[in-house]
Amino acid sequence: MSDRVKPLVASVESEAARAAGSADGGSPFRNEAIMGYLFITPSVVLFLIFVLLPAILALFLSFTRYDILTPIQWNGFANYERLARDPLFAIALRNVVTYTVMFVPLMVSLSLLLALALNRNVPGIRLFRTLYYIPVITSPIAASTIWIWMLHKDFGLVNEGLGLFGIRGPAWLVNPDYVMFAIVLVTLWQGLGSNMVLYLAGLQGIPKYLYESAMLDGANSWGRFVYITLPSLRTTSFFVVTLSLIGAFQLFDQAYAMTNTGVGNSTRTPVFHIYQTGFERLNMGYASSMAFVLFFIIFLITIVNLRVNRSQAEELG
Repeated sequence: MSDRVKPLVASVESEAARAAGSADGGSPFRNEAIMGYLFITPSVVLFLIFVLLPAILALFLSFTRYDILTPIQWNGFANYERLARDPLFAIALRNVVTYTVMFVPLMVSLSLLLALALNRNVPGIRLFRTLYYIPVITSPIAASTIWIWMLHKDFGLVNEGLGLFGIRGPAWLVNPDYVMFAIVLVTLWQGLGSNMVLYLAGLQGIPKYLYESAMLDGANSWGRFVYITLPSLRTTSFFVVTLSLIGAFQLFDQAYAMTNTGVGNSTRTPVFHIYQTGFERLNMGYASSMAFVLFFIIFLITIVNLRVNRSQAEELG
């Protein structure tokens, strides 16, 4: 073998040995795996300590009678049997279902429309995106306090604005026929910004050539929206719907700050009922059973939403 060929052969052999070592779990991949585990370890530890362990303890407490002041007493499924006959929990579930039916469709449609309106390359558009996102970072309690004043029957800005059109505004936070609409209004105002950002990211990820091809084929704006935009945003819409459903069933801050439980428990929610039972009445075992029932309800709704989204995707593709 010539002197010129030997270095080339040696180089090829060394590269092959390095590749073989990497494929067999050599040091480069092993080091990367170790570093990856080191990076995720703090998050995993925090999850185990502050999420998984409390959930396991709460599951145990749901089968006990516990009021913090006295020793824990095992009572089996008594809490769940009591929950099936609890009229206040039934009212809370009915209220949150009513809220969800109003809130989720409005949240999804309005956030999509807002994203479409702000997905433009015009001067000052970033300012408008920031303004619409500001309510997201506002404290729910602080925002609710402001809206209590804005929705006041006699001197609130909302009723003053309606009065300009000759409409007599109702007692939003007192009348049980309108109080849920007020809570939907406030939660929409505070949540639109986050979903708008998700839809903006989805819209900006749609290839431009799809719209250009559709325009060349003579598709109008509505056709491009129905046949390009909506199918391309299917994954984003699924994510937004799922988050909106979970957030709706976990409604607490705005309802508690604005109305407590409303007139005749018209705004009592499951989370508020759990809070009141556990931290005001110190019935931790019963509150834990309600928390797990609510968890399973949210879990089932999420699974149904996942199945529906998957079936629609299979039909379209």
